[in-house]
Amino acid sequence: MDFSFLNDLDLDGGMFAGALFISLVAFAGNWRLFVKCGQPGWAVVIPGYNVVIAMRIIGRPAHHALYFLIPGYNLYFFFRTILELANTFGKTSTLDYILASVFNVFYILNLGLSEEEDYVGPVHGQLTTQQEEKDSGHMAVA
Repeated sequence: MDFSFLNDLDLDGGMFAGALFISLVAFAGNWRLFVKCGQPGWAVVIPGYNVVIAMRIIGRPAHHALYFLIPGYNLYFFFRTILELANTFGKTSTLDYILASVFNVFYILNLGLSEEEDYVGPVHGQLTTQQEEKDSGHMAVA
């Protein structure tokens, strides 16, 4: 089967099937993740809006979704948001950061499908506040 109609890319059937499989896993994982975080699952299938919802999940303002449109910065911002997403589930170890960065699709699938993983809440800006409190000598009592 010839799938060269996709922007003149020569994809054979195996490559197309593999890309389709990864795409379906990504949709399923993100859908469950959005629902687990109290957001609508259908938002995953709407391009652009799904990024706004992801920003809401990690606690960033919605206009931060526009950072993905800046060439050069978008790659850094992608990894930054992936690590913040891991933090929203209480994952702060170096191993979790490596797994989230390298096996992104499957890590999100794991966060979405695992009953043991609970959404802690938005984390954007909290690390800066905690570091400022530590530097000033005043530790917040939880």
